[in-house]
Amino acid sequence: MRTEGEARRRAAYNAAMASSETLAGECRLQQDIKKSRFAAWAAPLDAVEDALRFVARVSDPAATHNCWAYRHGQQYRFSDDGEPGGTAGRPILQAIDGQGLDRVVVVVTRWYGGIKLGAGGLARAYGGCAAECLRLAARLPIVERTTLEVRCDFPTLPILHARLPEFAAERLEETFDADGAVLRVALPRARAAAFADWLRDLTRGRGSVRDAASLEG
Repeated sequence: MRTEGEARRRAAYNAAMASSETLAGECRLQQDIKKSRFAAWAAPLDAVEDALRFVARVSDPAATHNCWAYRHGQQYRFSDDGEPGGTAGRPILQAIDGQGLDRVVVVVTRWYGGIKLGAGGLARAYGGCAAECLRLAARLPIVERTTLEVRCDFPTLPILHARLPEFAAERLEETFDADGAVLRVALPRARAAAFADWLRDLTRGRGSVRDAASLEG
């Protein structure tokens, strides 16, 4: 059964996905809070599998704690790495979600300075350090892409090649048969329906785009 907190996080995530962004590259921020040093490392994720590799790469074995969180679409994980439960990993994840970011991993490392911060202080320190690191980082919009199979006759092929950049489309593969050319084309999902309409008009219905009907909605 989904808790109220989980429902709120899911609603926030769904709202953010309408215009989500990721990071343009890795970024780092350091803060000193009551004699403890906190360092946040953040990076974009191409795949979920990259997250733990990044955590392992930037974590300091000599530090007191290496806490982390990542978000990649509907998948997320976080770790308090020995801090009291809910005081580190979850605030880092909330910093990612709170800024409308996706496909991002953040590690916040702490070197203990001798003064205890308490549960609230820890959550503010970890979440605040992560949030400030993300706030200062360069960002890129996330463009969802799809791959289509396109069929056209030989006279249409040069026109198709010339017009692909107008749809931000990339030719992945091209083969030929007796009827013409078969291409695999990657392009932004939001442009797929317009591309399919254009090809049908150009070829007067003789060309085809696989699964185009499901993309027009």
